[in-house]
Amino acid sequence: MKSLMRRKILIFSAFLLILACSSGIAVLSAVPAANDTIDIQVLYNGRAWRNLFYKVKGDQFLFSPEFLPGTVTIQGKLFKNIPLRYDIYNDELLTITDHGIILQLNKEMIDLFTMNYENQILSFKNFEADSINSLSGYVNVLYDGGTSLYIKYRKEILSLAVENKYDMFNLINRVYVEKDGEIIKVGSKGELLKLFEDQKHQVRSFIRSSKIRISRKDPGSYRPVIEYYDKLHY
Repeated sequence: MKSLMRRKILIFSAFLLILACSSGIAVLSAVPAANDTIDIQVLYNGRAWRNLFYKVKGDQFLFSPEFLPGTVTIQGKLFKNIPLRYDIYNDELLTITDHGIILQLNKEMIDLFTMNYENQILSFKNFEADSINSLSGYVNVLYDGGTSLYIKYRKEILSLAVENKYDMFNLINRVYVEKDGEIIKVGSKGELLKLFEDQKHQVRSFIRSSKIRISRKDPGSYRPVIEYYDKLHY
């Protein structure tokens, strides 16, 4: 049984390599193979990726166009030391196989992933929209307590934004707070204070005394305020 599975993996890998060569997909340095062929099949359950936006200035990735070290949790199984690149234009996670083929991972199977960037470990959760909350896809979990803080990153393409000749990628982020089971978009200090109405005066005093400037451009500025609210509320 194991030998049959190994042959299937080899055939699948050879197919990806042929596909990459024929379609112009970049072939990069290989990553260490997983210890178990079944693990490889689970991790590489995706499709070959092609860059359709090479004419657009900038790139569609979060933080860096390079692969960053990280982890992926697929249906409860943790894969460590995986090179990852997060395409926030399409909201898809990419990796590179041991043959240098860039793959778009199967989003439906992914629970969580982390990426290491500039000495930080960034955690992302795969959300599904429901009747109460509209937030969906990969979301950066910045704080997870009684109240939680989420950042949704994405990029849009601005037409003819460079010299009136070239399109350009533009980064956008949205801040969300989960409170009492409901996820709410928060875009300003006023909206955050309104959300924390039950502790509004204490929270406002904390912001002033701590000299915190809340800004959507700096999502981390929300975190100390939410942590403080949790200390008061829970």
